[in-house]
Amino acid sequence: MSDRDQIFTRVTQQIAPFNKKGVALTDATTFSGDLEWDSLTVMDFVAAVEDEFDILITMNMQAEIETIGQLVDAVAKLQDEAAA
Repeated sequence: MSDRDQIFTRVTQQIAPFNKKGVALTDATTFSGDLEWDSLTVMDFVAAVEDEFDILITMNMQAEIETIGQLVDAVAKLQDEAAA
């Protein structure tokens, strides 16, 4: 399992409590469209992801993240930067 696969798994585990409609989760799943999250839910979820991975996702980064795949890539990038 690649690092990206592991991050995807951990991110989807964080999504589970917020996934009220049982939407199938893929890289292309959108937070506002597919999951129908409002901004408060997104903020709660981002806080959970930050805690899970011990990272900080800036507001600018959040604004650019619309899909699970984009979030997974952002987490991987932040982890790489922290390790460097």
